[in-house]
Amino acid sequence: MPNTMPNGRGLLVAALAALAMLLMLVATNSFAGTGGSTEFGSIYTMLTGWLQGTLGRILAITFVAVGLVGGVVRGSIMGFVLGIAAGLGLYTAPTVIDAIVTAVI
Repeated sequence: MPNTMPNGRGLLVAALAALAMLLMLVATNSFAGTGGSTEFGSIYTMLTGWLQGTLGRILAITFVAVGLVGGVVRGSIMGFVLGIAAGLGLYTAPTVIDAIVTAVI
């Protein structure tokens, strides 16, 4: 005899779909915020200054040196390349983040 009871999983999916539709109807508009610079602006400026200042250069040189030593120990240049990439990424990260976050569409 076939099961004529409704599938519990199908009923759950239908209920969740109905809930999602209801939430879409009552949702309000949301806009990208330009705030937050008063709370976190000083911290962001300090970290950017560190990464692109003397501390960032010291960390980049340290990455390159560690990568060079790791490359010599392993007998591969990939450690050196990874050190260069990490140092370059560390130094240019604030500029890239600024470009992404402040992009105008």
